[in-house]
Amino acid sequence: MHDHGIGNVFRSRNFRLVFLGALVSELGALLYSFAVSFYILEISGNSAFLQGLYLALCGAATLLLTPVGGVLGDRFSKSRIMYVCDYIKGGLILLAAFLLTVFRSEQTQLVVLFALGILGSAVSGIFTPAADSLFPHIVREEQLQQANAYFSIKSSLESILGVILAGVLYAALPIHTLFFLVGLCFVASGVSEMLIRYDHRPSPEKLTLGLAVRDMREGLRYLKARKAVLTLLGVILFINFFFAPVTGNFLPYFVRTDLTSAPAYLMDHALTPELWSSVFSACFGVSSLVSAAILSARKPKEKFGFETGLKLCAVAALMIVLALGYWLLVDRGASLNGFLILFSLGCLSMGFLISWINIPVSTAMMRIVDRDKLSKVSSILGIGSQGMIPIASMLAGLVLQALGSAALLFICAAGFTVTALLCLSSRPLREL
Repeated sequence: MHDHGIGNVFRSRNFRLVFLGALVSELGALLYSFAVSFYILEISGNSAFLQGLYLALCGAATLLLTPVGGVLGDRFSKSRIMYVCDYIKGGLILLAAFLLTVFRSEQTQLVVLFALGILGSAVSGIFTPAADSLFPHIVREEQLQQANAYFSIKSSLESILGVILAGVLYAALPIHTLFFLVGLCFVASGVSEMLIRYDHRPSPEKLTLGLAVRDMREGLRYLKARKAVLTLLGVILFINFFFAPVTGNFLPYFVRTDLTSAPAYLMDHALTPELWSSVFSACFGVSSLVSAAILSARKPKEKFGFETGLKLCAVAALMIVLALGYWLLVDRGASLNGFLILFSLGCLSMGFLISWINIPVSTAMMRIVDRDKLSKVSSILGIGSQGMIPIASMLAGLVLQALGSAALLFICAAGFTVTALLCLSSRPLREL
C-alpha cells in the first residue's frame, strides 16, 4: 500500500490510541447489539414489534442527547468526554449482566434490557460528536482520508470476525456472561482514550443552558449558509430511513422465522441460523475492507457529489434485486438456499459501494467545516442522519408483524430508489 507522500497516519501516537480504543469498544458494541436483537426475539416469542420498539427507543435516546454532545465536544476535551462515556457504558452493561442473573422472569429481563439500552444509547449521543470531530485535531489534513479509510477497514474486520465471534459466543455462552465480556471491552477502551493528548484550549466562558442553546443555534446557522451540505444531510436522513430496517429489523426476523423454522438449509450441519447472520455481515465486511484499503492509498477528490449519486443508484438497484429475490425464493417457496446465496452476494456488493460512499463524504465534511464548530456540526449531522431511524425501526416492526418481510423489503427498496434519484438530480449536491 502506497501513501503517495502523505505519511502513514499510524505513526501518530494519538491516532494509534484512538484506533485501539475504538477497535475494542466497537467490538463490544457489535457483540452487544447482536446479542440483544436475538435475545429480545427469543424471550418475547419472536415479537418483531418489541424488537422494533427497542431499536426505536434507543435511537430516540441517542438523538435527544446528541445536541448536548455537540456543545460539550466543542467546549471540553474530546478525549475526556470519550473515556468518561466509555466507562459509563461499560458500567451499564456490567450492571445488565448482573441483573440478568438475578431476575429470571422474561418480562423483568425485557424491562432491564430496555432501561439500560436506553441509558447506554443516551451516553452514545454525548460520545459520538466528540469522537467524530477528533481526527482534525490529531492528524494532518492530507491524512484525513487515510485515517477515515483505516477506521473503515477496522469496522470491516470487526464485521467479518466480530459478528462471527458474536454468533459463536451467543450460541455458547449465557447472555449475562456475554454482557460481562462486552462491559470489559468498554472499560478497556476508556483506559486507551485516557492516554490521548492534544492541544485543547478550554472555552473561557462558563457553560450555561443559555450558552448551550446559543451554540446549537450557531451550528444551525453555520449549516444553513452551506446549502450543499444541508441538502446532503437531507439525503442521508432518508437513505438511513429506508436502509436501516433491512439490517436492524429484517435480518434478525428472517433468521428467527424463515431460517430457524426451515427443515433444512444450506450448510445447516456447520452453521446455526444466527451464524448465517454473521456470514452476511462478513460478506459486507470483506468488500468494505477492500474498498477502504483502495481509498486509504488515494488522495481525496475535490468533487464527489455526482459520483456519490451514481453509487447510491447502484445500491438502490441492489435493494430491488434483494426484495424480488426474497419474494420469489423465500415467500413463494422456490429456494431458501438460493436466497441465502443471493443475499450473501448482495452484501458483498453493498459493502464495497457503501464504504466507497461513506469515506469520501466523511473526509469532505472534516475538511470543509471549521474546527471550532466541528462537534456542533457533527452533532447536527448525526441528528439528521439518525433522526428518522427510530421512526423507521418502529414502523418496520409493525410492517413485519402485519405484512411480512417481503412487503418491508419492497417498501425500503422503493424509498431508497426515489431518494437516490433525487440525489443524482440535485444541483447543490453536484457542486460538492
